Amino acid sequence: MRSKRTEADQPSLDAIAEAALSIVDQEGPEALSFRRVAQSLGVSHATVFRRCGDFDGLLTACADHVAGRVPLVAPDTDWAAATEARFTGFYQVLIEHPGLVALRAGRSWFGPHLLSRLVEPQLAHSVAAGMTPKAAIEVYRRLYLLTLGAVAFVDHRDQKRARASARTALAVLDPEDFPVLTGHLDTVLPALTDHEVYYGALRQLIDASVPACRGR
Repeated sequence: MRSKRTEADQPSLDAIAEAALSIVDQEGPEALSFRRVAQSLGVSHATVFRRCGDFDGLLTACADHVAGRVPLVAPDTDWAAATEARFTGFYQVLIEHPGLVALRAGRSWFGPHLLSRLVEPQLAHSVAAGMTPKAAIEVYRRLYLLTLGAVAFVDHRDQKRARASARTALAVLDPEDFPVLTGHLDTVLPALTDHEVYYGALRQLIDASVPACRGR
């Protein structure tokens, strides 16, 4: 008779998250399930379920595992520079996992890593720089939504494929109805995957928020 696995033999939440992310990244978000993760780890799906609680718990574990790679920024860094570093780091982590971003749609990212590496330090830095708490959370939300929107807009992992797919979709449009899209493909397509579009928008938002640091 097989001996039961001890608690120490069970996969950690990080191991479950890594397995789940690998499935989402390689097979697509629709492939993720407790059974598929369990199969990857060589355990029962009940084991994975007990660790995560439910599917939302599995996604939260994945999101927080990814957020653990968001860089820490020294608290004495200039507010604008620190804000750019935090959100650039967040963006660079997320573009590696577009499937996770799609699955997390409509769900808040409130895991301990994201809270400690991005949310709390950003809000605290904003308040210390002179923002009211209300202004701090409003600025944070604008930056957060910009970042998630930029990541979800297109799969940045294969820019050539993303542009080819967009070209195919736009090629069927009637030029009379869509003169700009069809008439400027050589301009439109590169912009779809250009990271500088995000970085530029991020800097614009940061620059526009600097006056709030001075209490204006």
